[in-house]
Amino acid sequence: MSVTDWLLDGDPAIRWQVMRDLDDGAPAADIAAERARVEQEGWGAGLLALEDADGPWDGGACFPGSYRGDEPGQPWTATMHTLQTLQLLGLDPQSPSARRAVAGVAANCRWEHAGQHYFDGEVEPCINGRTIAAGAYFGVDVAAIVERILAERLDDGGWNCEAENGSVRSSFDTTINVLDGLVEFERATGGSSAAAAARRGGEEYLLERSLFRRKSTGEVVDPAYLEFAFPYYWHYDVLRALDYFCQSGAPPDPRMAEAVDVVRSKQQPDGRWLLDRVHPGRVHFELEDGVGLPSRSITLRALRVLDWWGRAS
Repeated sequence: MSVTDWLLDGDPAIRWQVMRDLDDGAPAADIAAERARVEQEGWGAGLLALEDADGPWDGGACFPGSYRGDEPGQPWTATMHTLQTLQLLGLDPQSPSARRAVAGVAANCRWEHAGQHYFDGEVEPCINGRTIAAGAYFGVDVAAIVERILAERLDDGGWNCEAENGSVRSSFDTTINVLDGLVEFERATGGSSAAAAARRGGEEYLLERSLFRRKSTGEVVDPAYLEFAFPYYWHYDVLRALDYFCQSGAPPDPRMAEAVDVVRSKQQPDGRWLLDRVHPGRVHFELEDGVGLPSRSITLRALRVLDWWGRAS
């Protein structure tokens, strides 16, 4: 079985993206039909079926209603993480299930921080970046959160959730979450000159650091940035960053070359990529077979990035 055939033997969320991104000859109608299956089958349907009757997932916005802080890792079953995963799976935002789910979240989900309405956001830019991304993708007006996040950019170009505690240096993790939100906002609304400038500044923050190195010393910021997870939730890694640039429409930049080499180095002899890590915490159900085993999600994204990089060479 070829790698492409193996990918196409997976979940509808994988299949439609393979058809869109790795098969130049796939008819648009066939891609749309496959994407529509995300709502009805597999991972997407499974997550949709677990939404609470009143709208949120697992009784909370960032944390489950039952969470008491005594579990290993961070639970990933609350609304923010589930909406992000549905977006990554490519659930059609105009599908009946998406419209019903998002309406329920908008009406009944509140942030644990201070009871804010979900799509009004809260105070941390890493959370607000993800809220912007999901809101814009699913057709919600999130312009007010965008304005807030633009005002919170740090002097070095990016963002950091610890800025409210005095940090003046940006964070890779926070910055990628904000960039994901801003690019989705631009897709949905056309954006603004201010949002576009902020996004370019955040991108430059990452590029100046080769996507994973300290600007001051050249050292790897965090070895975990070189390990690929799915879903990645709020966590940064170089494949996530490269896929962001790939899907944003940005041209490849020479400063990405070392990160691309990291992706290439992880390809197995059979052409696939393995799942390097799972971020610990409660999940609705597993989306992958396990750490150290071939991962369709990682393989799809790695091939998409390498195809994008190769087309520009």
